[in-house]
Amino acid sequence: MAIAMITTAVQQTPTIDEPVYVSAAVVQLEQHSLRYNPEHPPLGKLIMATGLAFADVRLDPNFAGDQTELGRHVLYESGNDPGRLLLLARLPMIVLTLLFGLVVLQFARDLTGRAGGLVALALYAFSPDLIAHGSLATLDVPAAGFLLTSVWMLWRARNNAIYLPLAALALGAALATKMNTLAAVPVLLVLAALSTRHRTRNLVTMTLIAVAVVWVSYLAVDPLLRWETPPNLPAAFVDWLPFPEPYRDGMRVQFGFENRVWGGYLFGTHYEGSRWYYLPAALLVKTPLGALVLWLAGVVVLVTRLRTAAPYVLAPTAVLLAAAMSGSRDLGVRYAIFVPMFLAVAAAAVVLVRRRWTVAAAGLVAVSSLLAFPYYLPYSNEAFGGPAKTHLHLHDSNVDWGQDLGRLADRLKRYPDERTWLVYKGSGVPEHYGIDAADPRTVPPDQVRGLLVVSDSAIAKADERLRALIRTSTPIDEVGHSITIFRRP
Repeated sequence: MAIAMITTAVQQTPTIDEPVYVSAAVVQLEQHSLRYNPEHPPLGKLIMATGLAFADVRLDPNFAGDQTELGRHVLYESGNDPGRLLLLARLPMIVLTLLFGLVVLQFARDLTGRAGGLVALALYAFSPDLIAHGSLATLDVPAAGFLLTSVWMLWRARNNAIYLPLAALALGAALATKMNTLAAVPVLLVLAALSTRHRTRNLVTMTLIAVAVVWVSYLAVDPLLRWETPPNLPAAFVDWLPFPEPYRDGMRVQFGFENRVWGGYLFGTHYEGSRWYYLPAALLVKTPLGALVLWLAGVVVLVTRLRTAAPYVLAPTAVLLAAAMSGSRDLGVRYAIFVPMFLAVAAAAVVLVRRRWTVAAAGLVAVSSLLAFPYYLPYSNEAFGGPAKTHLHLHDSNVDWGQDLGRLADRLKRYPDERTWLVYKGSGVPEHYGIDAADPRTVPPDQVRGLLVVSDSAIAKADERLRALIRTSTPIDEVGHSITIFRRP
């Protein structure tokens, strides 16, 4: 898993969200300011900053743009090396993802023994989604991993109360990384009550510690907690929450995102808005077949044979998935990245009834994952055609998140004498990688001749003008299973 994540971290150029997180981490590190990316708490970006601290980052102290412009400024306009900055920000996330693998191992071992722990670890380590997102400077994997750690500590607190404060610390870390983890708080408090004798006192203790971790994460950035509320935030009843003002304003920003209408793409159909079944359908495409079977069997065994453990593994998963399914953004399984973590633990239970069968299914997962190397972001299982066909079923962070701009630059060297037209969906700057291309949508169609290069997410959401250009072109190549190269005579 480490080899796969480091390889992808080195080869992939910025995904859409990474420049915002990386540049916000730089501002936190150098200017001790919370003003950028307030919709996400600071802990995840502080973790990225542990890598960025080794870079001599150039940043204009008078920069006054928004966070998207800041990302472009830090990576491409300030004389920094974007590849080096990204790698330094990604490496702490890779280390953290590997550590969460050890949590999966020990949690499953506590429930089912050594064999179950190894099966769970295998499913985790070979999970294409965890490899893909664990190698990026983003927040989904850290938030889910901290929640899993908290649940594991609560399971151990049943026999030793010393684990309760550790569960609270992990819960606080999740809340201080990403706000969608708030949905799990009631479930974890109920589990805490089930795990301890002095329920009221321990629940109060757990709540206070978790809230304190959130406050500390903000104070670590700015001990004076200087903050100016952004304009035009939507109304939301969050003032009663015991969190810092920037946290509550960040929640308002998130509510604003949820009030917007986003575009989705599922099984070849582009649509406006969201569909409640999007995430289960996307997980069906993006999960190795062996893992799907083991997940389902593991849930059955937990419910029938490990009933005491079932609420700890399944209740947080169900609540978080229900919350994610109710969201307005059908943009990728990263919104449900906790599923392969928690259900890897659930799958370990299958060794109690069918050990050889379980090992064989885990082996199929490993083979499917290895065959996808190093293209894990666009992974889909064999039933849906593998990584090369994912773009026919899904879009955005499921397949094409702007990660292959560097690979495209290398591929275009095979076509040195042809004019290039580019429709790129991502945060990278094509010119930085030596790509000299124009937007075909800005000129009359009869002028578009030569190579037509289109991100697959742009194909999925193409307007009539771009669709007409694609219809009259011939596909001749693809890059990273996320960008298609056409030739237009």
